[in-house]
Amino acid sequence: MVIQSWADLLVISFQQVWTSFIGFVPQLLGGVIVFVIGLIVAAGLAALIERLVGMLKVDKALVRVGVEEYVDRAGLRLNSGRFLGQVVYWFIVITFLLAASDLLGFFALSSFLEKVLLYIPQVLVGVLIMLVTVIVANFMKKVVKASVMSARLHAANFLGTITWYAVIIFGLATALAQLGLDVTILNTLITGIIAMFALAGGISFGLGGKEYASHLIEKFRGQVEHR
Repeated sequence: MVIQSWADLLVISFQQVWTSFIGFVPQLLGGVIVFVIGLIVAAGLAALIERLVGMLKVDKALVRVGVEEYVDRAGLRLNSGRFLGQVVYWFIVITFLLAASDLLGFFALSSFLEKVLLYIPQVLVGVLIMLVTVIVANFMKKVVKASVMSARLHAANFLGTITWYAVIIFGLATALAQLGLDVTILNTLITGIIAMFALAGGISFGLGGKEYASHLIEKFRGQVEHR
């Protein structure tokens, strides 16, 4: 009787597993079909976006404003059509994967994919912010250099470079904030760097330029007393 009851229990367990599997097969096939359709649609839209960007000659415009130089420094090749195409591709793929996950009842996976979908636009906006930042920084650098040189002042390259870094740092902080990252550390680092340069400049002037500083003070005092 004990052996018979164990045998009946195993048969019932296998029947339940088989019934669950048979009931899950249509959902599995539906999820696979939805995901395959998503791959096809994503590939088609990515190719279309890449072709449209190529027709608009966006890369040539970016080369003219000096973006290619910084892309090359990063070890990448400037191809905005490919980049936008891949963003669209993965957005569509993740969207269809989310639909397949909901169909299969994988709700934990669906929750994670929803967060990824909401984060992709933030990444794209962050990239656009840095792109505009580089363009503006290059323009401001040229303006400052031209203004200083037209005024016949010294250190035109230095002032232009300082302006470029100031714009880049501001854009970087904005892009990081757009991505939801804490910029407190970056702000602290920037403050420390500025304080370091100020301290270094004060020490250098105090050690190497004290005689000249004394001369300026004496000259100023003489003018005041003369008046």
